[in-house]
Amino acid sequence: MKFLDQAKVFIRSGDGGAGCVSFRREKFIEFGGPDGGDGGRGGDVWVECVDGLNTLIDYRYQQHFKARPGVHGMGKNRAGARGEDVVLKVPKGTQIFDEDGETLIADLIEVGQRIMLEKGGNGGFGNAYFTTSTNRAPRHANPGLEGKERWLWLKLKLIADAGLIGLPNAGKSTFLAAVTSARPKIADYPFTTLHPGLGVVRSDTREFVLADIPGLIEGAHEGHGLGDRFLGHVERCQVLLHLIDATSEHAGQAYKIVRGELTAYGHGLEDKPEIVALSKVDAVTPEVLKQQKARLKRAAKCEPILLSSASGAGVPEALRALMGIITKARTEEAAAAQPAEAWHP
Repeated sequence: MKFLDQAKVFIRSGDGGAGCVSFRREKFIEFGGPDGGDGGRGGDVWVECVDGLNTLIDYRYQQHFKARPGVHGMGKNRAGARGEDVVLKVPKGTQIFDEDGETLIADLIEVGQRIMLEKGGNGGFGNAYFTTSTNRAPRHANPGLEGKERWLWLKLKLIADAGLIGLPNAGKSTFLAAVTSARPKIADYPFTTLHPGLGVVRSDTREFVLADIPGLIEGAHEGHGLGDRFLGHVERCQVLLHLIDATSEHAGQAYKIVRGELTAYGHGLEDKPEIVALSKVDAVTPEVLKQQKARLKRAAKCEPILLSSASGAGVPEALRALMGIITKARTEEAAAAQPAEAWHP
């Protein structure tokens, strides 16, 4: 199944049913009077966050969603039925934007959230509604109100506890495959990873979700390479694991390139907690490793973790460091979610 994190859809709520002009006609009843019923209300358009989805691929094959119109009113004071609603089911982490792509309408981060996007048109009144003491036989009824239509953007931001960032071929997909059951495509050429990947890490009897995004290059915020489009998937992460390839020309420069792209992207990514790791340490000599570690330490201003996803060296230390920050963040969120105790004298 192809990963799709952005889709444009057209929605339209249902038209209201028209009111009916009718009169009671029965034998031996001379003045039956009006008995036209009201029209039914048009269906609404809803969006619902459901479990079991992790992509917007369904909206690649269907882009138009229209609710059913209300049924017209009928004689004998019979009101029309209400139009059937239409529900757009999306995965957790989906944001709904207006057609301009900037105005945020809804942010669905919990399963079960349900938000109305467009309300159906009201049904029209039948002629029985307009009966008065001076107008005993009205011969007019209201038409139903038209539904509303609009184009919307659906944008998915994966909800993960930790995110993997780095240049292409820094070993992110290999790390994800080593610590989770995910099986991303791994090859020795840049931009092997074209779509974000998710995996569940089990560390010291605890679990957290790890997201792998395609690699960044210099100028990604200007659209170079795959651009910075996928950085939205790590906006919700508690911590970032920055992998730098030990076989690169200069580990310090590689670190600064990615940090520069995070700063240019904004949205708070540059302020997130970061763990710096030098990957593929088993592929270089001890002298080169020592030099690269020193360069990275000067650039990152912290002690980097030395790891190899192939041999497993340093991987447990990296997972424990990630788990420590994630546990702290979860504790703070739980404390903030608890209501304050009432004051007692």
